[in-house]
Amino acid sequence: MAAMVTTPALLVYTRPDCSYSDALIHDLDKDGVAYERIDLEAHPDQIAEVERLTGGERITPVMVEGDLVIVGYHGVG
Repeated sequence: MAAMVTTPALLVYTRPDCSYSDALIHDLDKDGVAYERIDLEAHPDQIAEVERLTGGERITPVMVEGDLVIVGYHGVG
């Protein structure tokens, strides 16, 4: 039986110059949360999707899990 490969349910849009993105990724890694990271500098074609999700803003980080969209990061708890 072949092993199934699943895509993490959490998408995280980031920019390398964003300290909030760095903090979010650090906390997700520390907590062992599976996610797919989309670096907007490496994937500028995804900027339009971030603008759609944020109502026209170019802000990061943006977390997407199903229909839930969380813009920005203010820490855990």
